[in-house]
Amino acid sequence: MVQRRIKIQFNDSDGGKYSILIDGNTSKDKILKIINLLDITEEDKAKNETTLTTYSKETSIGKIYSLIENKFSLGYFTSNNLLEAYEDEFNIPIKLSTISTYLSRLEQKQLLSRQRTSSGWTYQKSKLIQLTFRN
Repeated sequence: MVQRRIKIQFNDSDGGKYSILIDGNTSKDKILKIINLLDITEEDKAKNETTLTTYSKETSIGKIYSLIENKFSLGYFTSNNLLEAYEDEFNIPIKLSTISTYLSRLEQKQLLSRQRTSSGWTYQKSKLIQLTFRN
């Protein structure tokens, strides 16, 4: 193990600010355990805050979210993955900027989570969210 000083700072969804200082012998495993603990805390909070959102399958955002539910419900995907799936499924061209706008809106509504990577954003369907569709 390496002697280090690591500081982890984060904000919760209620605006609370937290800081954890790890001083001394640390390992990647210990740091991951702390991060997992933080994730569990947020998941417990999310269990108490279930969102109900309704989209028509006739709208672009409804089509996009139904594709996410059907094709990308278990893993990460990019806006390009979704663009290809949309055009394959509906045989309608759509701009990448339109896909990106809807993904951003879905993330703001906490229906998706997104993560920055070296090549752009990756998205994942949020857990514990209920979504219904209207016909």
